Amino acid sequence: MATGRSHHFHLDLGDHSVTVNIGPGSDGEIELLVNGKVVAYQKEHGPGVTLLTGELPDEPARPFRVRVREPHLIPSGPRSTLELNGVEQPMPERSLL
Repeated sequence: MATGRSHHFHLDLGDHSVTVNIGPGSDGEIELLVNGKVVAYQKEHGPGVTLLTGELPDEPARPFRVRVREPHLIPSGPRSTLELNGVEQPMPERSLL
């Protein structure tokens, strides 16, 4: 059963933008976008950690990982962290009105 709301996380990395869109409930999808283009997709998510990978289109391309932590308790909401070159950065949540 879908509950809650959608969540959107975004981080600018130099000339590139990385966005994570999380649909509501455990049947919502997770999209990873680089510069507005979907580069990874997970059809369903639930409590725990979902790992998505992508690349920044530099020369050479720079691979990165995004961890989406979906807590068991809905009020605390999901968190998203980007790891690039061994450095983790929290991705701030954006509200889309």
